[in-house]
Amino acid sequence: MGGPHVPEKMRDMLALYRHKRQNEPVSQDEGTGRWQVFRYADGTTVTSDAKSFSSDLSKFIPDHEELRTFTKGNFQAMDDPRHRELRSLVSQGFTPRFVQSLVPRIQEVTAELLDSARDRERIDLVADLAHPLPVTVIAEVMSLPVSDRTLFRKWADALLVDNGVDALFSEEGVAAMAPSIREMNQYLLGHVREYRASRQEGLIRDLVAAETNDRKLDDQEIVGFLALLLIAGHLTTSTMLTNAILCLDENPDVTRQLRADPGLIPPMMEEVLRYRSPLVWLDRRATETVQLGGQEIPAGSRVSVALVSTTRDETAFTNPDSFDIHRDQARHLAFGMGVHFCLGAPLARLEVRTALQALMDRYSDFAIPADEPIVFHDPKDFNGATRLPLDLHAA
Repeated sequence: MGGPHVPEKMRDMLALYRHKRQNEPVSQDEGTGRWQVFRYADGTTVTSDAKSFSSDLSKFIPDHEELRTFTKGNFQAMDDPRHRELRSLVSQGFTPRFVQSLVPRIQEVTAELLDSARDRERIDLVADLAHPLPVTVIAEVMSLPVSDRTLFRKWADALLVDNGVDALFSEEGVAAMAPSIREMNQYLLGHVREYRASRQEGLIRDLVAAETNDRKLDDQEIVGFLALLLIAGHLTTSTMLTNAILCLDENPDVTRQLRADPGLIPPMMEEVLRYRSPLVWLDRRATETVQLGGQEIPAGSRVSVALVSTTRDETAFTNPDSFDIHRDQARHLAFGMGVHFCLGAPLARLEVRTALQALMDRYSDFAIPADEPIVFHDPKDFNGATRLPLDLHAA
């Protein structure tokens, strides 16, 4: 069930999910009551059919003032027409041209981070590159102090890692996250208001100026998008990069292929997302009673797609437990699908591609050492490493 860098707990999960795909592809979890989806076809249905499966999960989330205020601009958790309206406004600032304009700076930041590790033969890929690269780029885009990046990681851990996968759906979990939500909200709101007064150039100015049908984003809506980009965006990108290195270390022939043909990096990244999706679960709410995988799911039910299972589905992928960058089936749900496809996906891909190219250009070889352990996230919450030692050999 994977290469040598798969933690035992994840191996057990993957074995369980294979059993589920074959015997209970859609089943209700006794502990949480949510319906779990394990096959690729059913997962695609849930993520792409926004009419039957809503992204608005507020029914399942305790009503808390801090969370209510903070999520006002999180269009990923909304349905049309509200989702379409906010996404259209945000897209006016976060355009493909804007993302492409970041290429030189992403290359510079990558070089600066690797320069700082020039005298070391071993680094922690997470602390030295995978975390600071996306956080620095996003902070600069927002004109936030890069020196605050330890604060950004603290917030990301509090909201997505520390309290467990179901924290958002319990009173205790939301209460545990509330102080970080309050701190982040006040921090970002202060910067947005400064931008409104100063009108400096940057992403926030573009979001302030965005307008559709005489409708503009208010401060709290801008904060919601910035938080989504800052927290979810950087953690997903960081994990995508570390997962790529885990895959390359398990498959040294792939690294040789990439060095010979850098044009293989993009399809390799898609295979990483298939093989090691950073997110383990993706949640939706059934808006009506639906038939799925031979089960009747009542209206109002919480439906959870097991992303790490859907792309190991034997009925959808040939040899799904093999890492194959040449497969013509590198489909995945890591960035979602349909109207809720991740707006930040192009930036994440760009940052990871730049980092991988820089590592191959600078070093004749890089390898995960056997004498120092990899520290992984709890795989029921997040699929990736929190510490990844990497030995570097200069070219």
